[in-house]
Amino acid sequence: MTMEEAGAINGDSQRKLNKYACACAVVGSMISIIFGYDTGVMSGAMIFIKEEFTINEGLLEVLAGILNLCALVGSLCAGRTSDYIGRRYTIMLASIIFMLGSILMGYAPNFGVLLAGRCTAGVGFALMIAPVYAAEISSAHTRGFLSSLPEIGISVGILLGYISNNLFANLRLELGWRIMLGIAAIPSLFLAIGILKMPESPRWLIMQGRVGEAKKILYKVCDDGEEAERRLKDIKKAAGIDEDCEVGVWRQLLIKPTSTVRRMLIAGVGVHFFEHATGTEAVILYGPRIFKKAGVTARRKLLLATVGVGLTKLTFITISTFIIDRVGRRKLLLFSIAGMIVALTGLATCLTVVERAEQKLIWALVLSLIFVYMFLMFFNIGLCPVCWVYSSEIFPTRLRAAGASVSVAVNRLMNATVSMSFYLFASVAVVAWFFVFFCLPETKGRSLEEMEEVFSKSGDSKNKNKELEMVKT
Repeated sequence: MTMEEAGAINGDSQRKLNKYACACAVVGSMISIIFGYDTGVMSGAMIFIKEEFTINEGLLEVLAGILNLCALVGSLCAGRTSDYIGRRYTIMLASIIFMLGSILMGYAPNFGVLLAGRCTAGVGFALMIAPVYAAEISSAHTRGFLSSLPEIGISVGILLGYISNNLFANLRLELGWRIMLGIAAIPSLFLAIGILKMPESPRWLIMQGRVGEAKKILYKVCDDGEEAERRLKDIKKAAGIDEDCEVGVWRQLLIKPTSTVRRMLIAGVGVHFFEHATGTEAVILYGPRIFKKAGVTARRKLLLATVGVGLTKLTFITISTFIIDRVGRRKLLLFSIAGMIVALTGLATCLTVVERAEQKLIWALVLSLIFVYMFLMFFNIGLCPVCWVYSSEIFPTRLRAAGASVSVAVNRLMNATVSMSFYLFASVAVVAWFFVFFCLPETKGRSLEEMEEVFSKSGDSKNKNKELEMVKT
């Protein structure tokens, strides 16, 4: 990196957050709140669903996991959908799908209809499209912050789901859980309408040849005309790499990728794999069961304990959002995963002791709860938000939607494998730490158009040399 480039990046880091770009990212992230709510509320609703429909644990497992299997299909379709109709209309489509799924779940006269509603909600494209939209609307110096907003949205949604469990738990059995699940249709409708007021991604517009529209939007989301012209020039240059950008995207990404694209794909897929292979879904979705195994058995106390989980998740993911552009992606990931290794190992040990003990062990119970919250702290300050930021920024413009789509599909696939033991989660977390260290170069402060350079061998060498210089100083 030249002195001029370094100076430009340092200057960018001193700039204030563009309010219009922030507003766009916030509105785009609302779809993540709905998805998070659907995830969080089900953990408590399953208690009442099991009681009304008198279903066994196997069917409950299907109900819990079907969302991720459907989201796997939705994620694979979302990339090409957003390339065809744009990022903004894809968010609107996701909102409509969520609304239909919520209505079905809220109506649900039987388990079959409930499962159909859960499947419909799972097809939504929220997980893939929100971070991509935020990344493409933001500048390099604020991209980490704005791309983290969808993950904050998921955390807010999960917390709201837990709160909803507590608010409607005292209603009669056949009404309470239906309101918990069906009420999400209301914000979905408002978002589908409100997103039409937001601008389209300027990068997508340029890929469609609509340069004039893209330029107008860039002047709004940039701090000054100089930055807008620079970003416009960079995007046009990147888009010109492949004039026929609508043909052969999957071929370029999966069948015959260049070595640089291959490294990007490994990084994007790998970080999403490890996000869930290290056990987060087990802690979030099955929080009440973990607490019950640890000795918290009263229904009301179980629901209140999950609210604590939601608050912890939201608090630390918010902290991460404000430091990610200063600290960098790699450092946060390495610190986060190291803490998760300790927490998961401790939780596995304590739960094993609790299960095998003939009498109630208060110390093991207390430590189990501490390790649950410790895991949430470390997970949400690093691996959770950085995962989404990283996969939404590393791919070149022509492959970004498809690359993010494949990465999120792997995320959803891993999300469905929550029956693994916590010892295995801890082991996977160890592998994740080494994966981050060796395979994920730093992207802080680099523009989206520079990512191919970052992932090339020369770009990687520059990053490592820069890290060595920072260590020496």
